[in-house]
Amino acid sequence: MGQDAIAPPNGITHIVWDWNGTLLDDNHANLAALNQVCAEFGRAPVELEYWRAVFRRPLLACYEELFGRPLADEEWARLNQTYDRHYSSLLPSCRLADGALQVLTSWTGRGRTQSLLSMAAHRHLEPLITERGLTRHFTRVDGRRHDGAHDSKAEHLVQHLEAQGISPSTVALIGDIDDDARAAREAGAHAVLVATGLMSRARLEATGHPVADSAAEAVAMLGD
Repeated sequence: MGQDAIAPPNGITHIVWDWNGTLLDDNHANLAALNQVCAEFGRAPVELEYWRAVFRRPLLACYEELFGRPLADEEWARLNQTYDRHYSSLLPSCRLADGALQVLTSWTGRGRTQSLLSMAAHRHLEPLITERGLTRHFTRVDGRRHDGAHDSKAEHLVQHLEAQGISPSTVALIGDIDDDARAAREAGAHAVLVATGLMSRARLEATGHPVADSAAEAVAMLGD
């Protein structure tokens, strides 16, 4: 059952962008990496729409449900290594989401600020943003620098905003899964979700937060 609908926020002066599935169009790379993991663990491959219907954080619980059994620590480590290796091999084929660059440029041109926060490992994320020439758009770029207790973006968002001295009430987090909405709520920020990543529109709408079909539409929901 969905939560009561939350109106699009007003008075937003700072956007915190998610990366995978939001600014980066990488569903095909995620699915290919997932199915390589499935092959190694003796599970039949899955289709994207199935994965969008079941994907969630914490990731360990999600994968244990996918395989129908608990995963030992060494299996979990091997799973992540396999996934990361195959995903990384496909990164060159991943383009920015449609209109993403224009949206980043336009928001800055309106005299407002934006930053990037991803649950991808920081050591992998930072050079990727630099290589794509995107650093200039962001006041700060943070990937996952440590593993949190609950495998959620929430504590990372709090730290991300505190490091910049930004009031959460002026912030909209734009992301593609329900954990982005949860993170914004726990941090005291707002959220707009985009139905372009690893979670279906129906599941995003169930959070009660506004849902857009693109990054550009998400920003348009923030008003003037």
